[in-house]
Amino acid sequence: MIVKIQPSNISGTLVAATSKSSMQRALAAALLTNGETTILNPGRSNDDKAAIEIITALGADVVVRQEQVIVNSFGVFSRSSEINCGESGLAVRMFTPIIALCDKEITINGEGSLLSRPIDFFEEVLPQLGVSIKSNKGKLPMTIKGPLQPKNIEVSGSLSSQFLTGLLFAYSALPNSTLTEADEMMNNDLSETVCIKVHDLNSKPYIDLTLDVMKKFGMDLHLTNNNHETFCFYREPGVERRKGGGVYTVEGDWSGVAFLLVAGAIAGGITVKGLDVFSTQADKAILKALMDCGTSISIEEKQITINSSLASAGKAFHFNATDCPDLFPPLVALAAYCNGTTVIEGVSRLAHKESNRAITLQQEFLKMGIEIKLQDDLMMIKGGEGVKGAKVHSRHDHRIAMACAVAALGATGETIIEDAEAVNKSYPAFFDDLKLLNASVSLQVNELTS
Repeated sequence: MIVKIQPSNISGTLVAATSKSSMQRALAAALLTNGETTILNPGRSNDDKAAIEIITALGADVVVRQEQVIVNSFGVFSRSSEINCGESGLAVRMFTPIIALCDKEITINGEGSLLSRPIDFFEEVLPQLGVSIKSNKGKLPMTIKGPLQPKNIEVSGSLSSQFLTGLLFAYSALPNSTLTEADEMMNNDLSETVCIKVHDLNSKPYIDLTLDVMKKFGMDLHLTNNNHETFCFYREPGVERRKGGGVYTVEGDWSGVAFLLVAGAIAGGITVKGLDVFSTQADKAILKALMDCGTSISIEEKQITINSSLASAGKAFHFNATDCPDLFPPLVALAAYCNGTTVIEGVSRLAHKESNRAITLQQEFLKMGIEIKLQDDLMMIKGGEGVKGAKVHSRHDHRIAMACAVAALGATGETIIEDAEAVNKSYPAFFDDLKLLNASVSLQVNELTS
């Protein structure tokens, strides 16, 4: 799909899209809590659809309706010898330990860029937990065979917190008999716990989101100690796992809204509703960047309003994105309209995304006249000298497509984005929402090849 964007002044009110981070965690929790769970405000992205297919393959019955998704779970058991995670990095990292609860050999596969993303974390950790694993030289496809057995382990959180999220879900879902056996192995001392010790943990807010979802699903009753370094589990023998029957409302997506808020800062005032200002989502930090660069912003409990456009009057800013690397693309678009050199920390977190985002941002924004330098863990964006319309490519990365689209709103001349359908991974309605804000956006299918 080709998208053409003309310079535009935008205005209007939108409701935030659904958070795929929240949605996918809710689906995992629903699978692991026996019985029926109703999920309100469900996501429709490709990653959300992949997660629904995964929990269906793991034994859940799922009914998808317009305003809700109903999940009936009967415990984790595999209906298939192969499970496909689509292009979702969260799905493969979060669901692999859950899949490992099964005692059947299962092949985990994916599509597109996911096939090139590293999974050697599992090759190191899962054998310690009694799970056999074979991979394609540290990448998908991989074949595992459980069942996973809980043990005291130490893991690294330096690559992604999503691996830890999967372990937290898997440990919390282990049946009583398994933990009882572990207690017996510890000299029958039922005061003993099974702990996951983590070092070099990045993206701590995403672990907070995981723990928040677990709490709302009643899964935190056995998480007895958490200081973001050690997570300890204990289940009293005879106490049953929480049953379903609950209702969970998926949060609005701060990751997607970050692009809209930057669009408002660049090209006019907008209001976004449907966000939780108390959310643990890491990308809520976009508010700090917007305020630091001089954006006029009003933050209320149920809505956020950008009151005026930066034009070229924004101030360069310094931002540490180590814990929120998905903010790099909208931050680059914002920095392009800020006078001076903006510095963003955390570049090392970008190598294993849908593209190597640091290099991709550098190359695609150069086409729009924006110079980006990379030095060690820093990205430096020279802004305030004008953005020009250009022909750019998403590189099959949803956030690159959205960043270019937002930057195009204040550019001189038309911007053409190739492979723009990449936005379907996380925010299928993105271009429609820009149109609702009066942006000049036209979509063309099967025209102009790169």
